[in-house]
Amino acid sequence: MALHPGDPAPPFTLVDQHLEPAALADFAGRWLVVYAYPKDNTPGCTQEARDFSCLLEDFRRLGAEVVGVSPDNTASHQRFIERQGLGLRLLSDPDRAMLKAWGAWGPKTFMGRQATGVIRSTWIVDPRGRLAVLWSPVKVKDHAAQVLAELARLTRD
Repeated sequence: MALHPGDPAPPFTLVDQHLEPAALADFAGRWLVVYAYPKDNTPGCTQEARDFSCLLEDFRRLGAEVVGVSPDNTASHQRFIERQGLGLRLLSDPDRAMLKAWGAWGPKTFMGRQATGVIRSTWIVDPRGRLAVLWSPVKVKDHAAQVLAELARLTRD
């Protein structure tokens, strides 16, 4: 089932790099940016995480939190954050339940080959828990800035 703007965001409860639970309900009443990425410490995922991390205070000034989600385990997330100096909260979805529910797990083409995996995606969830905007698949270059600009537009309206 494909998600569309206006749909309720599918609920989730995952753990972050500190083994702290994070549920969609925890963000009720606030803007939330969720981005799905394939793997910690890979070039594209590292750039995307750095970009979102560098803009994190700008997102927060607009009343939004940013979380990344991948199938990597919490220890991998801890190492990734430490190695890259990230300020993000990264959630672990090892059974891919959230990624599947949000449409970010499935067939994709990578380096000319068909595979099943994480489809790099980003969603802005509004304070009522509805999807305001979604991007899938995502190209990393300038994406975090594009998401920030869209959030700024949404919070002005």
